[in-house]
Formats: sequence, structure tokens, C-alpha cells
Amino acid sequence: MSVTHTFDLVVVGSGIAGQTAATAAAEAGLSVALLEKTEKLGGSSAMSGGWFAFSGTPEQSEQGIEDSAELFLSDMLEAGEHLNDRALLEAYLANQENTYRWLKDHGVQFREVEISSGMSARRGHNAAIKDVLATLHRDFEAAGGETHLEHRAVRLVRDGDRVTGVVADTPDGEVLFGARGGVVLATGGFSRGTDLLKIFAPEQLAAIPYGGKGNTGDGLKMAWKLGAGMADMSFVSATYGSHPETGEEFHELLTAYYMGAIIVNKDGRRFVDESVDYKTLGRVVLDEPEGLGFEVFDAKVRAKSHRGIPLKDIDTLEEIGHVFRADTIEELAEAAGIDPDALVQTVARYNAAVAGEAEDEVGRTNLCNGVGDLLPIDTAPYYAYPAKALMTTTYCGVTINPSGQVVDVDGDVIEGLYAIGEVTGGFHGAAYMTGTSLGKGAVFGGIVARHAAGRLTADRLVTDRTGAAEPAAPDRVDAVPVA
Repeated sequence: MSVTHTFDLVVVGSGIAGQTAATAAAEAGLSVALLEKTEKLGGSSAMSGGWFAFSGTPEQSEQGIEDSAELFLSDMLEAGEHLNDRALLEAYLANQENTYRWLKDHGVQFREVEISSGMSARRGHNAAIKDVLATLHRDFEAAGGETHLEHRAVRLVRDGDRVTGVVADTPDGEVLFGARGGVVLATGGFSRGTDLLKIFAPEQLAAIPYGGKGNTGDGLKMAWKLGAGMADMSFVSATYGSHPETGEEFHELLTAYYMGAIIVNKDGRRFVDESVDYKTLGRVVLDEPEGLGFEVFDAKVRAKSHRGIPLKDIDTLEEIGHVFRADTIEELAEAAGIDPDALVQTVARYNAAVAGEAEDEVGRTNLCNGVGDLLPIDTAPYYAYPAKALMTTTYCGVTINPSGQVVDVDGDVIEGLYAIGEVTGGFHGAAYMTGTSLGKGAVFGGIVARHAAGRLTADRLVTDRTGAAEPAAPDRVDAVPVA
């Protein structure tokens, strides 16, 4: 095994979590190595829709959106069925403003603010995620950070009880990266880790595999081997809303049901309240024939399409032939392969419920999480988008404390080991709010960068007093985006 020089911080994984931690730490004066398993940067983040969840932003104020940290917390707890680790949620909320401003200072532009899964206020802030990642990486290297592609982390190294480095499998063999301030696992979930899915969520193997090609659970396994605790493993679920032929070219996920569509199976029957979070929808649709649900809507919903904005871009989906269109409900059903008579009757019952003439058959009363008035499906032309559950990420993993330090099964800190982003559990609980995945990656990336910088500063003070040989400390701790 060859040995590299030692860094202050070694970050494993280059999605939004790893990139934020690496950039913030480098800008604070730490020497940082960023290891990426594949030949490309970005991981699952680069394949995402680019939604960040923040409250109290200027964009919200400009649009007259009423939101607060208290409402944000309540929504996250409700979405997670109060099974979230509240301390992690409070850390997110305490640091969201500084993280938002740090992103803006790095040139991030939020082009849309919208409501989506798990929200009761419009707090999903959309950005061109590939541009965000590229900009942060540019700033990382400008600050002296080192990038190492095709470096797969395979095992953690300890000196006593402290993690002091990580071994990476590279094209030139195994290489040891030493880490004075710690190793940060930002390796994502295990959406492509068939072995782990078989253990924790075998039913989800029926979903469309997605997410970064490196998302096989490497970081989780390495931390697990050291005794790390696990959280939310029983809540693994794919996300509903992707065409059966979804590719990796762009983020194809349509949530027309939050805009006024209903969801039916091939038999033309509704089977779920369409206003619930799309992780729950993803779990339920797997029980339907072929794991398929059709989003059925009319011209009113079609008019809400916003080209280029993930979750709302019906224009592009229709252009690539993934949306059926017809002048009548019966013709739409025939084109899409849905039972025509059943769909006509289902739409009629739905419209009667919207008009207040009957109870809704699945108990739906709003568009999304208690917000938005239902719309009748009565304006031609009519549309149907066939969609399945997409295993984008697993939203579970190793346990951490509010500083991003990994804790073991007894709740004790594993010194020198951090974890952020989708390799961690405890934050989401039973379900997921749109934007909190990228959001927590950025927020906890900053938290970890500051914590590691602070620990190295403390080491320097000890060195100054004792004269012992200790690692050099950062010279700009205040540059890290954490309150």
C-alpha cells in the first residue's frame, strides 16, 4: 500500500454534502482531500431535481409566502411521523439561514419557490443543481483542495479508538489517506446496493433503480464495521412519479398529483390519497398491477407546466413521448392501456366529490399536505402519465449527533468519524419532505467543516502550550457556514 501525505480532513463522496463540507473546510484554511468513487463528480445530487428546503428566505418574502422555522419543524415532524431525531432537525433549522446565505455567496440562484411533498408552505427552493455542484467544486480547488476521482474508500483506519484515515482503492492500487481532523463519510445511500436492499427492504427491489452509480452503501458498511448505530432502516421506500423508461439524462419525476391530477392503476381505480408524501406513494404503488400508477389530469393542470423545473415539467415529458393525450377520458384510457369504462366512472366520482356532492373515495381533501383546493378533471384535452416508484435514495443510515459525528450503537461518539447526507439516518423518520435531502447535505456539510476546524484549532492551542508535535490548525474558522 502506498501512503499519501496527511490532510486535515478527508471527505469521501462528492455530492452536495461532501462538496459543501470540502469547500467550506478548504475555505476555512484546512487541507482537504475529496475522494470520489466514480469517474464523475456529483453522485446522486447531480441527478436530483435541485430542490433545497429553507424557510424565512428573501424569495419567500418577495412572493408573500408565510412560513417560519416553527412551521418547518412541525412539517418535518409530521412527515416523519415524529420518529425523527429532533436534535438533528433543530440543528438544521439553527443553521439553515447561514447555509442559505453561504450558497448565495457562492453564486447559487434559486429560480423557483414551490410547495411539494411534506410541506404546508411553499419552501422548496429550486436551483440548477449541476451548476451548483460545479461552482462549489471550482471554489474548492481555488481554495487549495485536492480532488481524487476513481478513488473508492474501502476501509477506515484507526489509531486506538480514533479514526485517523481511510484506505482507497485506486487505479494505482490501495492508497492510505491520513486525516488529522477526521474522515467525513458523504457516500450517499444504497439505492444501487442490492445486497443491502435485500436485507433492509427487499420489496423495494421492485422499484426502478436510480441514484448515483456509486451508491452501493460503502460508507454505511465501513461505519457499521466500527459499531455505528443505524436509524430509519425500516422506512426505505422509493419515490413515486417516474416513467417506466426513465433514464439518467435528466431528472424525470412528475408530481402532477400535487397540481390537481389523480392517480389510477391499470384497472382505472384510484388506490391512494394523492396528497400524501411521494415516498408513501412510492411504497403503495408497488402493490398495484405491474407496480404502475397513471397520473391523470386535464388541460388546467397541463397549463401549470414549467419547462426546465423538475417535478413540473410536463412540456418536456410530452415532447419525449412519455405523456398520453386525448380529447375524451375514454379515448385517453384506450391510448394509455387503462380500463376505459372504469376510468370514466372514476373521474366522474372524483368530480362529484370535488363539487361536494359525495365523499371522496380515498379521503382526499386537498392537493398537497393540507394545502390547495381540488380541481375537477373536466377540461379537454386530457392527459395520462404512466409512472412507477423510483429508488432515488434510501433516506436512512448511520446515526450521528448534531455536530455530524458518527455515534455507535450505545450512543458514544466514534472519534474522528463524521457522516453527512444520505449515508445518515435519523433525520427524516418515516417519510421525506422535498428539499430536505439536498438541504441537510448542505447544512450538515457546513456543520462538520466548522466542527473539524474547531477541533484542529483546539489541538493547536494544546501544541502551543505543551510544545508537542500536533497538526496545524485552520486560519479561517469563521469562513465555515454555520451559526
